[in-house]
Amino acid sequence: MVREPAPNVLTGWAVHSPGPIADRPLASVHRPVPAPGPGELLLWVEACGVCRTDLHLAEGDLPPHRPSTVPGHEIVGRVAAVGESVTRFRAGDRAGGAWLRGTCGSCRYCRAGRENLCPASLYTGWDADGGFADATLVPADYAYALPDDQDATLLAPLLCAGIIGYRALRRSALPPNGRLGIYGFGASAHLAAQVALAEGATVHVLTRSVRARELAVDLGASSVGGAYDRPPEPLDSAILFAPVGDLVPVALEALDRSGTLAVAGIHLTDIPALNYGRHLFEERNLRSVTSNTRQDGRDFLDTAARIGIQVTVSPYPLSRADQALRDLAADRVNGAAVLVPG
Repeated sequence: MVREPAPNVLTGWAVHSPGPIADRPLASVHRPVPAPGPGELLLWVEACGVCRTDLHLAEGDLPPHRPSTVPGHEIVGRVAAVGESVTRFRAGDRAGGAWLRGTCGSCRYCRAGRENLCPASLYTGWDADGGFADATLVPADYAYALPDDQDATLLAPLLCAGIIGYRALRRSALPPNGRLGIYGFGASAHLAAQVALAEGATVHVLTRSVRARELAVDLGASSVGGAYDRPPEPLDSAILFAPVGDLVPVALEALDRSGTLAVAGIHLTDIPALNYGRHLFEERNLRSVTSNTRQDGRDFLDTAARIGIQVTVSPYPLSRADQALRDLAADRVNGAAVLVPG
């Protein structure tokens, strides 16, 4: 059943004036419901996850690409209308919109299957309005078909937190049955940890949040500790999800020889000076993670369904989007925050 919002009008939130979240950079907006252009889907939003990237956009850590953009890129919705040339979806289908919304398809990165590095790439909630609203447009070629029989609030975090966490896990070069350290344990980390555990890894979680440590134990982590603590054994791989540059040397020191640290965030505070002998010698590797490919998304969604991934969410009504961002900034969200219109 396709939900009908107010005729011809969408309600949502836009980043009006980027700044500290305490200054309420989001503003409520009412706009005409857009018509889908060629290759586009119009979605009535069922749920939209709240990502730390949304917080970075609201606070100005990421400079806005356009004024008064509606954030949100973990979108689960029902197709209300399709634009010309769309064949994969029809009205009533459930579809997901994610962070990556466009690439050129012809540059050397796109041709090599590395479209996440496309210089012309476009992003939902940054280059175009996203899902902090009750309706939005999504390019059909970058949308994901989603199951009808699952709770929309549990699907939403998979579309960025899950996909980016999956790519970060692959970038960490975790060997079979390896020892993985996870620094920060929010929406993305609690999903990546489950993939690693399902693949036989030993997982150690280092985070400042007591509630997050409890969740990590419940999901099967072998140990938990504070963000700056030393794990109980050397690590083959580590992923830094917390946007804290001070943790880069901490995580590098925890690596065994030839270990790899993947930094998963789109924004990171400054990294302190590294000591070559302590942090990088013995072939330790430091890698960044940039966006994702659509193949990453397909692979992760297939994996999530296969292992029966557990998604921990904190739902908020759409009307409290600004509160959800404040809670995220203060580490008061357990798992993933999700906005629900209506």
